[in-house]
Amino acid sequence: MARVVAGSECWPYTGGASEFEVEAGTVREIIAALDARFPGLGAFVDKRMAFAIDGEIHQDAWFSPVGPDSEVFLIPKIGGG
Repeated sequence: MARVVAGSECWPYTGGASEFEVEAGTVREIIAALDARFPGLGAFVDKRMAFAIDGEIHQDAWFSPVGPDSEVFLIPKIGGG
């Protein structure tokens, strides 16, 4: 299972938990699994967070693959104009 690490931005949804084991093959499946475990977190993550999958940052990563031994960090999306 992939290891997902979330920062303090997600704590209101997770009750302060910051690391999770998730069985998923894509980022979209991670979002769904997190939302099933912590209602509302999936929508928050989808809109506000980017993903660092094994050290590579993805802004719009729905279909990015995630391996069973991957480390996935949720990080705030980079804004700008």
